[in-house]
Amino acid sequence: MSEIITIDGIDYTKSNKRMRYNSEFHENHGNPFSKDDLIYMCSMWDSMKKADIAMALGKTHGTVLSKAYKLRKNGLFDYYRSLGQTCR
Repeated sequence: MSEIITIDGIDYTKSNKRMRYNSEFHENHGNPFSKDDLIYMCSMWDSMKKADIAMALGKTHGTVLSKAYKLRKNGLFDYYRSLGQTCR
């Protein structure tokens, strides 16, 4: 099990400094990603910190990284990114 540190009442994983699941911040934890979530995540990938994208979506940092990996693996990441660029 990874070592946990607590700062201001919020738990973080010591090794990678990622916030651990917290129901106050991760209100969409366990819910599937909507199409709008995927478009937002992919279109903001290069312009925002990944932790900020996760907070905006109400998901954990690890979940967002994992979803992006799976989308890239299946060739869908650029598809959702392009949908976000047409909305601008």
